[in-house]
Amino acid sequence: MDIVNAVDPALVMPLILFVAGALAGFVDSIVGGGGLISVPAMLLTNLPPSVALGSNKLSSVFGALTASITYARSGMVEWPLVKKLLPVTFIGSLLGTLLVISIPPLYLKPIIIVLLISVLLFVLFKKDWGTVTTYAGASQKKLLLLGLGALTIGFYDGFVGPGTGTFLIFMFIYAGFNFLYSSGNAKLLNFVSNLGSLILFLGLGHVDYVLGLSAGAGQIIGATLGSRLAIKKGVGLVRFVFIATTVSMLCKLTYDYVVTHW
Repeated sequence: MDIVNAVDPALVMPLILFVAGALAGFVDSIVGGGGLISVPAMLLTNLPPSVALGSNKLSSVFGALTASITYARSGMVEWPLVKKLLPVTFIGSLLGTLLVISIPPLYLKPIIIVLLISVLLFVLFKKDWGTVTTYAGASQKKLLLLGLGALTIGFYDGFVGPGTGTFLIFMFIYAGFNFLYSSGNAKLLNFVSNLGSLILFLGLGHVDYVLGLSAGAGQIIGATLGSRLAIKKGVGLVRFVFIATTVSMLCKLTYDYVVTHW
C-alpha cells in the first residue's frame, strides 16, 4: 500500500490546517496578516462561510494569545495604555461579528486596498517611523483617537479580519512606539478582538472544533517561533516583514477584486 492510500482521509484536512495555522501564526505574531493564509485554508474545507470564519477565529485566538504572552514576558507591552484600549476593541469586534453574520462584506475590498496603500507609503517614505519609541504617555486627545482607532479596528476584525494586526501596529507607531513594541501591543488587542468574535460564533454554533483546534495547534507553534524571532532580531526584522506582508496583502486583495469584477 502506498503512502497516499495509507493516510486516513479524515486526517488530511486537519494536517493541512495545522501547517497553514503554523505559517499564519508565524507571520501574524510578527506583523499581522496571518488571516490571508488561515482564512483561505479554512475555506478549502467547504464549510459554510460563517462556520469557516468561526473556526478560523478559534484557531486565531490560540496564536494571538501565545504571541501576547511571549511579548508580555519580554516587557514589550505598554500595559497602562493597552488596558484602556482592550474594552473598546472587544466591543468593536462584537459589533463587527454581529454585522458579518447578517451582511457579507462584499464591498469593503476597495477601501481596504486604499488603506493598505496609505499605510505602506507612510512606512516607506517615513523611514524613521517606528525605529525608536518616543511614547511618553497619551494626552486626552491622543487617548480618544487611539480609543476610536481600537474600536474601529476591532469592528473591522469582527467584520472582515485580514490585515487587523497590520492596522493595529500602524496605530501604535502613530502613538510613538517602535515596530517591536507596536507589535507587542497589537497582539494583545488582536487577541481580545478575536476572542469577542469567537464568543459570538460559539454562541451561534458556527465553529468546527476539530478543524479549528487543528489549525490552533499550528498557530501556537508558529506564534511562538515568530514572536521569539521578532524579539531576538528587533525593529529591523519587524519593519521588513511589515512591508513584505503589506505588499503581499495588497497583491492578494487586488487580484481577488479584479478577478471578481472583471
